[in-house]
Amino acid sequence: MLMDTSGWLCLNDRSDHRHAEAARFYHIARMHLTTSYILAEYVALTHSRGLPRQKALEFSEVVLTDPDVQVVWVDADLHRQAVELLLNRKDKTYSLCDAVSFVLMRERQISEALTTDRHFEQEGFVRLLPQ
Repeated sequence: MLMDTSGWLCLNDRSDHRHAEAARFYHIARMHLTTSYILAEYVALTHSRGLPRQKALEFSEVVLTDPDVQVVWVDADLHRQAVELLLNRKDKTYSLCDAVSFVLMRERQISEALTTDRHFEQEGFVRLLPQ
């Protein structure tokens, strides 16, 4: 399962109405995959929402050292493939972070994402946390 930014946010915010569902999906998943871009986006979003930056950075460190989470470091090739996807989807409002996830999910044959983002469904993936 791909762990998207919104999935991490739901999982870590006990006041979120999707927290219990996110935790359930997280615990039953056979694998957890995320990217360096997702972690960067997580830090930026939590900070913009008024949460302490230190807490977001500490969470990133936990993810990076968790043996149950595989973090893919986005390299130049993956970045270029994501940009190419964006250029081919001019009618969509995908972020570069989303596009990286889509390329990686196809490459690894992953169908499910712990996310609230409807863009994953638009690309044919299963969004586990509908809004």
